[in-house]
Amino acid sequence: MGFFDKLKSGLGKTKQSINEKINNVFSNFRKVDEDLLDELEEVLIMSDIGMDTSCKIIDSLRTRIKKEKIENEDDVKKALKEEMKKLLEVESQELKLDTKPAVILVVGVNGVGKTTSIGKIANRLKKDGKKVVIAAADTFRAAAVEQIEIWAKRADCDLVKAKEGTDPASVVYDAIKMTKEKNADVLICDTAGRLHNKKNLMDELAKIQRVINKELPDSSKEVLLVLDGTTGQNAILQVKAFKEVTDITGLVLTKLDGTAKGGVVIGIVEENKIPVKFIGVGEQIDDMEIFNADDFLNAII
Repeated sequence: MGFFDKLKSGLGKTKQSINEKINNVFSNFRKVDEDLLDELEEVLIMSDIGMDTSCKIIDSLRTRIKKEKIENEDDVKKALKEEMKKLLEVESQELKLDTKPAVILVVGVNGVGKTTSIGKIANRLKKDGKKVVIAAADTFRAAAVEQIEIWAKRADCDLVKAKEGTDPASVVYDAIKMTKEKNADVLICDTAGRLHNKKNLMDELAKIQRVINKELPDSSKEVLLVLDGTTGQNAILQVKAFKEVTDITGLVLTKLDGTAKGGVVIGIVEENKIPVKFIGVGEQIDDMEIFNADDFLNAII
């Protein structure tokens, strides 16, 4: 099964939810008018896209319908998808790994699939011919190091780890040392995901970033926030919380298979102007792909 087929299959519940609602709207209307647009707006809001973003999409659609004199269902749907696509394409979806080494800092609350995502991203980079080192710098959560060790082995990457409770910044420091020694291309750093104590999290991430900036001042740096697609609107709150703590450069969406809340992706990108870099559907090490707005929208509408 190709990735688009996996995506289509994984986003089946989201598609069923959004498509069904959109088709119901059209079956109740004979012409493209204000009532139809109001109903479509409601569908978008109910599909976890969010109030503000849904209003923005429908406002743009309304303008286009008037300007282009759109009168049939297929053309409205096409224009709707195009307006959504504009919101999703805020920046390049590709990782900026212009230097050797480059650094990827991975953040996110516990349970969103952070460790799994690191393993899958490392595996992709390895397949692209890059030498990868992983820093197991989530030293607070029991079993976090063991979990990332399993994924590092699967991806055939070097891992730097320490005992539970060790200062995370010191693990990152040791990992930078190994990255230089091995002449590796990319260093991926796991981090703790304890949002309930934002002050600690902020201090910890600031310390890690100070070490990276001091030891690798000229390196390309990505800060990827991992979000669990099943949490819907709660994912938007997580983005806001992490934006207060660090400069996020990209999003990684996980667990979109099996949820009807995939529409939240559009709201998250529009509200925060942060691009989705990766999308994961499935449990296998190859089940992660660079995000493509066309594929995503074709899979849900």
